[in-house]
Amino acid sequence: MTKYSGQFRNSSWDPVLIISQIVAVQSVFYLALGLWLVALNFLVGTSRSLDHIFKYQEIQVRDVTGKLVIVSFVLNSLTGSVGLWWLVQRTKLCLDFSCTAHFLHLVLCWIYNGYFPSTFSWWLLNTACLTVMCVCGEFLCMRTELQAIPLTALPPRVHL
Repeated sequence: MTKYSGQFRNSSWDPVLIISQIVAVQSVFYLALGLWLVALNFLVGTSRSLDHIFKYQEIQVRDVTGKLVIVSFVLNSLTGSVGLWWLVQRTKLCLDFSCTAHFLHLVLCWIYNGYFPSTFSWWLLNTACLTVMCVCGEFLCMRTELQAIPLTALPPRVHL
């Protein structure tokens, strides 16, 4: 006899799943950011470099390249929210995974530059992108979670 706990999802601790999701979200984060940068740089005809991803001095509005980096990060946050919806599929985990992705990005920027990011523009952009990624990911996940649950999937009721 199967016992139903009344929960919609299994919420047991699964570190392998969590680590796999972190790696997958981080991979989507950098793959999509790289593709956005390549596409936008191709349209304008500017050079491509890892500096655009990791060097915090590249985030500025003085020239076209800096503006493209900013636009790429914003578009990447929207792509990241779709990644959260596709990979994580839980509204209440979107904040955790968004913060983890951006925290790992902070650590990698710190390692790449050799010192801690200190510009206001870097912090403002990454905070805004984290917020957009989290809120849009929550919106997408919530829409999926709130879809009607078919009654045929419920266990039969026993009348006493």
